[in-house]
Amino acid sequence: MRRRYPMNGADTSQQRRGRLSYVALTLVVVVCGLIWRRPELGLPPLVAKYGGSMLWGVMVFLVVAALRPRVTLFRVAMIAAIVAATVEFSQLIEIEWLDRFRRTAIGALLLGRTFAWWDIAAYWAGIAAAFAVSTAFESKR
Repeated sequence: MRRRYPMNGADTSQQRRGRLSYVALTLVVVVCGLIWRRPELGLPPLVAKYGGSMLWGVMVFLVVAALRPRVTLFRVAMIAAIVAATVEFSQLIEIEWLDRFRRTAIGALLLGRTFAWWDIAAYWAGIAAAFAVSTAFESKR
């Protein structure tokens, strides 16, 4: 679905509302992701891990959508998929300062610690779900 915004470089009120909506949804998804992996929920380990990874993919989609409001949702999904895979592949790179950051709580949440192909699949599933929901929502407007 192509979003229609003027190309003069200025944010329109519709564009600002869309951007704020994506930021608000991002915050909701971050909170859900933090809660999702809590042991108190009693989720099976695979559901906790990969459900959290799917939510991370949704978050990446929402961040890209907020940063690039004039880009089509399909392109947002493609950019998010590339960003998610790049972050996962970056875990194969050993750089001292980056490894130190990954050992912090925020570093582990943002960048992860160990590479896994299944994580990429989960990110992409989350991105696909976010794309589908966003497309459905945009088509109703």
